[in-house]
Amino acid sequence: MESNTIKLQPVMTEKTYAMANAQNKYTFMVPRGINNIEIGKAVQIKYKVKVIDVNRTVKYGKIRRDYRTYKMRREPDMVKVIVTLKKGDKIDEFLKA
Repeated sequence: MESNTIKLQPVMTEKTYAMANAQNKYTFMVPRGINNIEIGKAVQIKYKVKVIDVNRTVKYGKIRRDYRTYKMRREPDMVKVIVTLKKGDKIDEFLKA
């Protein structure tokens, strides 16, 4: 998958904001099916930083009911990615919030 087609969605919560400030770790949501190397390259290209480590977990999609047809459907699975940056690098998008 091309790095320009990977959609990086930042996760802004109190916990991720604290991790960004204290440990230099930033959290993103990406679609399933992208490996850690591609995610790291996409972060490096988009934010102009040096990525040291990429960890991820699968966030399974919730089951929802369509109220018109009463059929159950499942939202798509997403991957929560925690990216560790080189000491001294920052992503301003997280620090503004």
